[in-house]
Amino acid sequence: MSGRFITLEGIEGVGKTTNLNYVRTRLEQRGIDVVVTREPGGTPLAEEIRALLLSPREEPVAELTELLLMFAARAQHLHALIEPALARGAWVLCDRFTDATFAYQGGGRQLDAGPVALLEQLVQGARRPDLTLLLDLPVALGLQRAHARGKPDRFETERVEFFERVRQAYLERAAAEPARIAVIDAAPALPQVQCQIDRALARLELPA
Repeated sequence: MSGRFITLEGIEGVGKTTNLNYVRTRLEQRGIDVVVTREPGGTPLAEEIRALLLSPREEPVAELTELLLMFAARAQHLHALIEPALARGAWVLCDRFTDATFAYQGGGRQLDAGPVALLEQLVQGARRPDLTLLLDLPVALGLQRAHARGKPDRFETERVEFFERVRQAYLERAAAEPARIAVIDAAPALPQVQCQIDRALARLELPA
């Protein structure tokens, strides 16, 4: 029996790492074999591409270069980790996936969605997440939380307007695919956030 594929999305500072660990615990409590991974990254080669993407650099990175690197990492990630794990029945829990590409490269960088969708089909075929948890915060609050964590990466140094476009693109995708994407209000106290997550997870009919 094939496993299930859950992704967590959102702008910087929404609490993806904390809540990813919460979801992992909830699934493991029910005896589910869980594989936790991230994008870009997840395999040695994909992590090398991640370093290329996130490292601050003097040379401007072309929008198309960034997009192609994202999907190059994703192709390797799917081939070497995600698909084998799902095939053996594990549930894959991933910090970001292709919704992030539509949001950051499509919304943030203002790339046309056509090439993103074309690469999505080429790299993924029919593979889509079974459930996406979109942790949502106002940009100012998210960036305030993110900047408190330490030195920013190349994306975290973008202007506020960039992240406003990213957030809007995420919310538009959620509105277009409500059956798959659950919007989680990440502003309240953590227990309230995780109650929303529990309700979203119930969509997948977890084992007792």
